[in-house]
Amino acid sequence: MRRRQVSPGVLGASPWLFGALLLAGWFAVARWGGLPAYVLPSPDAVLARLVADLTNPTLWPYLAATVAEAVGGCVIGAAVALPLGIAIHRSRLLDAAVSPFLGATQAIPAIALAPLLVLWVGYGLGPVMWLCSLLVFFPILVSTVTGLKLVPASVVDAARLDGAGSLALLASIELPMALPNLLAGLRNGFTLSVTGAVMGEMIMGGRGLGQLLTAQRDALDTTGMFATIALLVALAMGLYGLIRAIELRSAVMADLTTPR
Repeated sequence: MRRRQVSPGVLGASPWLFGALLLAGWFAVARWGGLPAYVLPSPDAVLARLVADLTNPTLWPYLAATVAEAVGGCVIGAAVALPLGIAIHRSRLLDAAVSPFLGATQAIPAIALAPLLVLWVGYGLGPVMWLCSLLVFFPILVSTVTGLKLVPASVVDAARLDGAGSLALLASIELPMALPNLLAGLRNGFTLSVTGAVMGEMIMGGRGLGQLLTAQRDALDTTGMFATIALLVALAMGLYGLIRAIELRSAVMADLTTPR
C-alpha cells in the first residue's frame, strides 16, 4: 500500500505542530491536573527558569564541559570506528573474526562500564569522554560498514579496470558514496554522546550539566531539573540537526555524481 503524498510545507510544519501539542498537554496537566509544582512545574515556569539560568554566567562552564565531553568522546569513537569499519569491509577474515565480539559488546550496559573506568582512569572529564566514545563506537562502525557495502560493485569494478589502486578507490569512490551512511552514524553518535556525558558525570563526577542535575535533584529543585533537561535536549537537537543538514547535502551530491 502506497503512502499518501504530503506537501513539503506540511512536512516542515509537522514537528512544530506536534511540539505545540505536547506543550499544550503539559500545560493542561500542570495547570489543572492537581499536581504540585515540585512534581510537575508548568512550561512557563520552566521557560522562565531556563532564561534566568542562561543569563547567569555560572551555567556556561557546566555547558562547556558537557559539550567538550560529548564532542571529544564522539571524535575518539569515530577515530577508532571509521578505520576499523574500512578494515572489516576490506577483509572477510577480519569481518568473520571481529564481528561476533563487536555485537556482544552491545550487551554490556554503559552504566556498568562507568565504575570500571573510574578504577582504570579515575574521575573527571577524561573518563567521561572515554565513556562517550564507547557509546558512539558501535553505531558509527555499523554505519561505516553498511555504507561501504552499499557502494555498487559495478562502480568499484569499473574504477579498478581504469587502474584505480586501493587507496584511490577508497578516497575517490567508496568513501564519497558511503558518506550519507557515515554521517548518519555520526548523527546518532553525537546524540548518544550527549547522553553518555550526562550519565558519566552523574556516576563518575565532573563539572558538566550532569553534575548540575545531581545538585538540583538533591535540592528537590524540579523546575531547575526541567530547565537543565530542556537545555540538554536543545544541545542534542542542535548537534543532530547540524549533521543532518550535512548528511542531506552529501546525499544530494552523491546522487548527482553517481553514474547512470
